[in-house]
Amino acid sequence: MSVFHAREETAPVWLLGVSSMLGWSIATHARMPRLELYCNPHTRIPRGARWHQLALQNRAEVAAAFARETPSLIIHCAGICDVEKCETSPEFAHAVNVQGMDNLLRHAPASTRLVYVSSDHVFSGDSGPYTESSPPDPISYYGHTRVAAEAMLRERRPDALIVRAGLWIGPSYNGRLGHLDWLRYRSARGLPMTVVRDEHRSAVWADEAAERTLALALAEISGIRHVVAERVVARPALADYLNQRFAIGARLSTMARSERRVPHLGQVTLRTEYRDALATPLAPVLSGNSRKPLEHGE
Repeated sequence: MSVFHAREETAPVWLLGVSSMLGWSIATHARMPRLELYCNPHTRIPRGARWHQLALQNRAEVAAAFARETPSLIIHCAGICDVEKCETSPEFAHAVNVQGMDNLLRHAPASTRLVYVSSDHVFSGDSGPYTESSPPDPISYYGHTRVAAEAMLRERRPDALIVRAGLWIGPSYNGRLGHLDWLRYRSARGLPMTVVRDEHRSAVWADEAAERTLALALAEISGIRHVVAERVVARPALADYLNQRFAIGARLSTMARSERRVPHLGQVTLRTEYRDALATPLAPVLSGNSRKPLEHGE
């Protein structure tokens, strides 16, 4: 039986952060009988979409959501992920990314499985490679909020799962998020585009990373798991590849991470200590080896 159909209970599964790059990829590929999709109250919901709005930083809203129903599983992809916004609005970033986790833990019953999709931003890229037991060393406020949320979850729900990944490459819900749609959107409007030449990340196709994350969520695994690629790729090489493959026509400039206004990652090589089937490295985007990449947006 496919992992996408593994939960047949009447209890719903909540996907928090469906409008995020990660959440959209998971929502697109999940096949669950009662998958409830949540976004923040400021999201413009696509026409015809049946999304619920929830402000995780609002304790009363979170409490009311759990009073209405008890999910069997929560896949938590929500959060403020914009590094610059987190640097300029740290109180807001903390409220959503950290207080939001606290609110979930206060109100989610013990029977609800929690899976938190974190980020490789818990690391700096200056001291890798990084496995699940590597101590975090974030350099941005965004990274610090991820570390704080992870620590809170591990302390209060040791049976929960934390999934860390790098860059997911694929279509976004509004055609503007993620590296691929960022290239398309800005190129179509003649806007400038700069990529950091000394940043290297684990870039994988979104559909394959979503499938792996769903499989981990449904496998009842706890602790921390990395979704890893066979190798990391430099951001300029990644942008050039996507630019050529999808005939975007983007004109790109490069900049060193030291020249950026906000902290920028270096070489974040994610590795895993596990050797089971769910730890197998995924093909990097530049290899072109995805089974059917971007099938929903190519």
